[in-house]
Amino acid sequence: MTEPSPTETELLQRAASGDSDAFGALVQPHLALFHNGIHRILGNAADTQDALQDALMSIHRDLPRFEGRSRFSSWGYKICINAALMARRSRVRIHDMERSEPLALGPFDDRGHHMDQDRAPEWQVEAQAHDLVERQEMRECLTRALDELPDTHRTVFVLKDLEDWETEEIARHLQLTPGAVRQRLHRSRVLVQARLRAHVLGGRP
Repeated sequence: MTEPSPTETELLQRAASGDSDAFGALVQPHLALFHNGIHRILGNAADTQDALQDALMSIHRDLPRFEGRSRFSSWGYKICINAALMARRSRVRIHDMERSEPLALGPFDDRGHHMDQDRAPEWQVEAQAHDLVERQEMRECLTRALDELPDTHRTVFVLKDLEDWETEEIARHLQLTPGAVRQRLHRSRVLVQARLRAHVLGGRP
């Protein structure tokens, strides 16, 4: 008779005691979630893989201190996002990639300056109006739009509009003022909203 699969609680207990097989079974269902969260921040496959490995080591090291006040996936995901932010800061510092020039908005900032920065951006509302196939296309369009953003702006957009972080929390992690976070978020939303609107309208102005 086949033994029942261990529960997540059992895997947590065994993994925290040093059982490497239990740790592998524990994180396996969440690897895609962890990978995608990191990749949204870094946008580079090699850097993402390195940061994921660092995050998994941190999860393994800190597992005995996990108190179960949140789901394991949420707790581990936060560690992955922090690993991505650390990798990003290291990359900027090593390659001196921190940019200060304003984001080029092109000819499509007609409505962006009037956007309420604290409400949900229109691309979220627009995406909900489409069926499953169209939403997949929308996600692909969003990915392309994110690729066009400077690294610093993409990180702010991902943390605020995709990960739902508070402005003050983003500012603290990125070592920015809240005002700088809001400015970069606004400029990022203008570009992303314009790209998604163009996709919805089939390229029509």
